[in-house]
Amino acid sequence: MNEVKESLRKVEQKYKLFQQQQFTFITALEHCRETAHDKIRPITSIEQVQSYMDHHCNNSTDRRILLMFLDTCAELNKLCQCFEALHPGTAVTNNLLDRCKTLVNQSNDLSSLRAKYPHDVVNHLSCDEARNHYGGVVSLIPLILDLMKEWVAHSEKLPRKVLHVSEPKACREATAGTAGPSQTAGTRPGSRKHQCRQLRKDNLQPGGRDRGGPKPPWRPPGGKL
Repeated sequence: MNEVKESLRKVEQKYKLFQQQQFTFITALEHCRETAHDKIRPITSIEQVQSYMDHHCNNSTDRRILLMFLDTCAELNKLCQCFEALHPGTAVTNNLLDRCKTLVNQSNDLSSLRAKYPHDVVNHLSCDEARNHYGGVVSLIPLILDLMKEWVAHSEKLPRKVLHVSEPKACREATAGTAGPSQTAGTRPGSRKHQCRQLRKDNLQPGGRDRGGPKPPWRPPGGKL
């Protein structure tokens, strides 16, 4: 459970950075809609944002902010899998999780979503047209985070025996560290410590003398000097 809470906290921190750039996000969507000649319909799904980025995004700033949104949604989807693996669930937690899974679904219609107080993301939209077109997409992540925090709060009240003692594979994958594939075992901090200990051990003779010191005279096999 602690790993799950830490992963959720990291996603929240990432979302706070994204939220500070909401105007940039809306501008990126505006640019994509213009390029796609798609100025009438609202943003209705994560899938639509993905399509805009793949086919109608023409500058690096727009791509960066759209990718930040899509990455956060993908991390929330992984967390749903992790939650599901942690315990069988109760009627309350299963309902919360089902709602989360529906919201993170790529094709789910999010156009009618509206995050309310204490969230102010909709209020930050510039006008009624923007609210009608972007109210759902800016409300998606804060609503999912609210449901996930509620899920955690209910799950922590369950008896310890209900939770899986060993962390399930889905949970390990969802809460994996940020070390990239280019970081080999030999460059990880723990491996470096092990190598240092092994190096010190190899450089010492059984009697405690360093290999760099004087060596004993050579003796022929079975013979004497």
